[in-house]
Amino acid sequence: MDNDTSPPPTLPACARLPINRCNLPAVILGSLTYQQHPTPLMIDGLGDLHRYLWQHLDTLDTPELRAEDFKAYMRGHFCLDDLSACGLEGDGGRGNADYLRLVRGWWFNPDGREAAVLKGWVESRFGLMTRFHRQPLKDNEGEGYARFMHERTCGLYNTNALESQMDLLFGFCQYELGRQYPEQTHLTLYRGVNGLEDHEVLWRRGKRAVVLFNNVNAFSSHRERADEFGDYILTVRVPMAKVCCFQELLPGLLRGEGEHLAIGGVYEVSLSTL
Repeated sequence: MDNDTSPPPTLPACARLPINRCNLPAVILGSLTYQQHPTPLMIDGLGDLHRYLWQHLDTLDTPELRAEDFKAYMRGHFCLDDLSACGLEGDGGRGNADYLRLVRGWWFNPDGREAAVLKGWVESRFGLMTRFHRQPLKDNEGEGYARFMHERTCGLYNTNALESQMDLLFGFCQYELGRQYPEQTHLTLYRGVNGLEDHEVLWRRGKRAVVLFNNVNAFSSHRERADEFGDYILTVRVPMAKVCCFQELLPGLLRGEGEHLAIGGVYEVSLSTL
C-alpha cells in the first residue's frame, strides 16, 4: 500500500488484459483517471447491430414502456420463447439460462456459476481481470483461476448466446441512464464492508483510499441498505458508464433496494463507520 500524497492513477498490469471488445482499453477504463473523468463505454458493434431497437426506444416516453419493449425485443431476437428455433431444447436445460437468470443468480450467490459467467463477460468485453471468485485470484496461472475458468465454461456451455444477451442488457442500461439522467456523469453509491483488509488497497490516507475492486461489484444507492453488509461504509462516485444494471431498470429483476451492478477497476473511496 502506497502512502505517498498522490494516489496511483492507473490500473495495475496484473488486473488487465491486453485486448477487449469495447472502445477503450482496460488500462484506461479501469483507471482512477477514468473514475474522475469518464467517457461513454461502447461494446463493439452493439450500437449498429441493434440500431432499430434504440430508434424505437427513442419514441417511448416512460421507463416502464421502454423496459417492456426491451424485454420483448430480447425474447424475439434470442428466441427466448422458442428455443427450438435456435437449435436448443426447451426442456429446462442450459438453453433456459438467459440474461434474467444470470443476473438473479449472481445476486443470489456472487461466487456461483452465474457469477463466474458474469465476471468472465466483463473480462471479455472490458478486459478487466477477475480478482476474486471464491478466493483471491492474484494471477491467471494459478489453480484458483483455473477453477474459475472451468466454472465459467460450464456456465456458458450449451446456452443461448448468453454473453451477447449481457451485451444488450448493458447497452439498454446505458441507454436508460442517459434518458433518465442526461446531464449526469456519476452516481454516488455505497458498499458495506467489514474493513479494507479483504480489499486490494493501493493507497490510503485517513478515511480516503484507492481500492482495486473486483471486475464486477454490487453497490447500493441507499446508505442504510449498505450498512446491512458490514461495519463500515464505502462511499464511491461510480461513473454511470460503468453501471451494468440497476434495480429500477427492469422491474422485478433485482429484489434489493437501490441495488446496482457496476464494472470494477481502480476507485477512490471514502470510509466511514455506521
